[in-house]
Parts: sequence; C-alpha cells; structure tokens
Amino acid sequence: MTSTYHFSIFVSLLLLSFLLNPTSATPRKLFSLVQEQPLILKYHNGPLLKGNITLNLVWYGNFSPIQRSILVDFLQSLNSHTTTPHSVSSWWQTIQKYKGVSCTLAVGNQILDEDYSLGKSLRSSDIISLASRSNQRSEITVVFTSADVAVEGFCMSRCGTHGSTQSKWAYAWVGNSETQCPGQCAWPFHQPMYGPQTPPLVSPNGDVGIDGMVINLATVLAGTVTNPFDNGYFQGSASAPLEAVTACTGIFGTGAYPGYPGEVLADGTTGASYNAVGVDGRKYLLPAMWDPQTSTCKTLV
Repeated sequence: MTSTYHFSIFVSLLLLSFLLNPTSATPRKLFSLVQEQPLILKYHNGPLLKGNITLNLVWYGNFSPIQRSILVDFLQSLNSHTTTPHSVSSWWQTIQKYKGVSCTLAVGNQILDEDYSLGKSLRSSDIISLASRSNQRSEITVVFTSADVAVEGFCMSRCGTHGSTQSKWAYAWVGNSETQCPGQCAWPFHQPMYGPQTPPLVSPNGDVGIDGMVINLATVLAGTVTNPFDNGYFQGSASAPLEAVTACTGIFGTGAYPGYPGEVLADGTTGASYNAVGVDGRKYLLPAMWDPQTSTCKTLV
C-alpha cells in the first residue's frame, strides 16, 4: 500500500474568506479580533524517521547545473554546523523537538534522467517508479521534475508529495511550477492566482521556479520525517493530513496573514526576500514549522 500526502503552498482557501466576507477593515485588524487557538498535531504512535538518513536524488527532465546546486545546497545546509538564528540548520532543529525524531540528513546518490524516460506526462505511479530506482531502508529518495513535465494532480491539488510503500521505504516528489502554476506553487515569489494581488517577493536565488521548489521541498521533507508511514504527527484525516509545515501554510515571518507572508529579511543589494542562510551564504525563504513545545507555527524571523 502506498501512502501519499498532498499539499499546496498557495493559500487560496484562506484568501477566499476575504472574497466571501468583504469589509473596509484591513486584514491585520480582522485577524486581531480573532483569538488565536493552540494548534495541535497529534502523535499517532507510529514510527518516525531517525538516525543517519541518506537522501538520494532523481532529477527528471531539464535542470541546469545552477538549478541543481541551489537545491543540493539547501539539503546540505539542513545539518550544517552553522546554527545562527537565521540559518537553515536552525530551521531544521525544530524537527528534533518531535518525540522520537533525531535524524541527520546527507545527500547520497544522484540520478539524472534528462531523456524523459517515462515521457513528459507522469502519473503518481510513475513517481514511485522513479523513486524505486534508488531506495533502501534508512534512505529517502526525492524525485524532482522539471518545468516542462506534467505530473498527475500537479497545480490542481498539490505542489509535491511524500509517501511510503509496503516495503517501508519513503519517497518524496517536488515539481518545478515556473511555467505551469507559479501563482499556486511558487507563491510568494509570484502573484497568487486568486485573492489580493499584492506584489510578489523577489526570489533569493533569482529563479522563481527553483526557489518555489525549495519551499515545497522543505515542506515534504518535514512531513516525511515526522509522518513517514501515515501514523506519525498530523492533524485531521490520515488521507489528507495537516503536517509539520502544511499546518502552517502561508507563514514565512512575523505578522503573516492570508495573502501576506509576514516580515522577512531583504538583501540590501538585490532586494531579494529571505529568512534563512545556508552553506556558502546561499539565501532561502523557508516556511514556518509547527513547534511541538509551544504548539505554534515557528518562523526564523
């Protein structure tokens, strides 16, 4: 049996509340009237991923060396020794607060499929097939699909997935949405498809699609580690759970509300928005993660 988790970075459902309930009050004032309730992700007593975990990568389609380096640098930053308040590794340390989770991630084998061996229109089963090319226990295979590859459900109900198989190995998939649905899967670096049309943020690495993939990759990795087999940490239905990051959708900095990602840092030279710094000084914008100690969505800024 395969378990698959769907999520969409775009906050259209929350933005819809403004469209259905127009008012002259600002979003900040509206949200200040609502008392925030504790957010609880229940632990369902299943096994979580721990120990030294290898991340094997499958690059499906056309990715430039620079694009691959942006994503690989992010993965290598998760367990770097730099633990400043705004470091990628500090963001990942929140994972260690989850009961039973203590893991170190390291990039392992990388497979390049630049010839589109399964075509340019993939089903969910094709993602599992690609992941199975390099997977064993204590490993996670991440499949990346390029901007010219269509994947079942992509842009309609998901920007990425993570799941597991009967043999108990985990996989994840993230697609490049730059030409297909950047307003949904690369927000806030592109104007949203619906709701308030606020100016998009400048992407920190100058590539809207890839910087959007970083957000989605962070999301599925956190979900894979804390809810790998459908019985870890989540809220709601096991078939459509709110997980470590999806429970905090659309939050990137202090003061976030639907349509506004929150206060983040800005590069003084390029004007790019970010909240985390990785290896070699590379900048990223990472989503909030649920903190089990405070039952709140924790941001780096």
